Amino acid sequence: MHNPPAASAAGSSPSNFDEKTALTISQGVIGKFVGDYTLTATDGRRVRLSEYRGKPLVISLIYTSCYHICPTTTQHLAKVTRTARAALGPESFSVLSIGFDTPKDTPVAMRQFSLDQGIDISGWLFLSADAPSMEGLTKELGFISYRAPHGFDHLIQATVIDAQGKIYRQVYGMTFETPLLVEPLKELVFGKPVAHSFLSSLSNKIKLFCTVYDPTTDKYRFDYSIFMGLFIGASSIGIVSFLVFREWRRNRRRRG
Repeated sequence: MHNPPAASAAGSSPSNFDEKTALTISQGVIGKFVGDYTLTATDGRRVRLSEYRGKPLVISLIYTSCYHICPTTTQHLAKVTRTARAALGPESFSVLSIGFDTPKDTPVAMRQFSLDQGIDISGWLFLSADAPSMEGLTKELGFISYRAPHGFDHLIQATVIDAQGKIYRQVYGMTFETPLLVEPLKELVFGKPVAHSFLSSLSNKIKLFCTVYDPTTDKYRFDYSIFMGLFIGASSIGIVSFLVFREWRRNRRRRG
């Protein structure tokens, strides 16, 4: 989904944006690494993307002069982020909102945007970039945009990056379904444990399979019943196999 060509209704010419092409480019970068770009936080602090290695990262590209799509997208991302953090841990992943309209998306503008959207979540920064950095970053994220009379036409895209800096998943839409973002984050957080001990690995595997989405509450919960069901099923198969094997041995002895 992309920003609707609102200017068309006023008789203005649409941009050259093509959703199919944009989607192909966006999907084409999955599995590729993102470089170490230096960005600027709202307080003027310089931030490098390499600082976010070691755990999953979600990057959302927005522009501050967007009056509806980007604010709605950001507020929905905040809602899903809170749900994901409740299930995966408060520091399980980071989020960056980066302004791609470099002349306007200054640190001051990004700060005001975050305040307007009421975003005050730990581990979530709003960042600005210079034009060369933004050109390289958008290319590596598979993000293209075209200027239009109403602003920009572009895919509404959240990029999930793994702990090594490799693009793992693209999530599309202004108000996407919660599991579309949480499931890949869950796979990254629980599926590949940092520690290599048996108990740590087993614990993370259990969390991976037992942290389930409840659509009635739009929340994730830890459900032991799945693990218990697997355990009971495996135990039942083991018992039946043992009884069959024991009976087979008895019959063999009788024939002997």
